[in-house]
Amino acid sequence: MAGLKSVHHIAIICSDYQRSKHFYTEVLGLEIIREVYREARKSYKLDLALNGHYVIELFSFPEPPARVSRPEAVGLRHVAFEVADITEMVKALKAKGVETEPIRIDESTGRRFTFFEDPDQLPIELYEVAN
Repeated sequence: MAGLKSVHHIAIICSDYQRSKHFYTEVLGLEIIREVYREARKSYKLDLALNGHYVIELFSFPEPPARVSRPEAVGLRHVAFEVADITEMVKALKAKGVETEPIRIDESTGRRFTFFEDPDQLPIELYEVAN
């Protein structure tokens, strides 16, 4: 076995496709690679990139079941994005109406981070990494 090379993508199922599409493209600035409506499944699939790299598949399905997300439920915990300047990113998010948690310090690395939520309350982390 050759081993894992990298994370290929993250799949997210949303409850309101247009609202989530707006959030991930207009608020977070991800680029649309491909958008497909799958008639047989009554489902959209939106492929999104960050800096030219495919990162997220956004799906819609009719009446998807709710997922328990808090307190710490079993399953995917959160999605994290690396940023160069967390203060500026938080300011940009707030200007677009997105509330973030207070910026904290990672006890292990000394790096700054914070969380906010997507339209379905999926926790998203911003993690500051020096240039």
